[in-house]
Amino acid sequence: MLLIDDILLAPLHGLLWVARKVDDALGQEQEKEKVELETRLRELYLRLESGQLGEQEFEAQEAELLDRLDAILAPDEEER
Repeated sequence: MLLIDDILLAPLHGLLWVARKVDDALGQEQEKEKVELETRLRELYLRLESGQLGEQEFEAQEAELLDRLDAILAPDEEER
């Protein structure tokens, strides 16, 4: 009976394996994007402090980066 169960459930196990791999890849991609956004924010603050960037332009770019960062972090906070 165990062999029959294994044969019948094999497609389900394969599908679950694929779903885990996709979830892992998505998590890695989001982590990479998070690090990139944080780096861009640091550079933006440095440009503001050095006078290379005006206050209005800084605020617009900062809002865009923070919105994207919030979108990435929101699902993580919901799980906690």
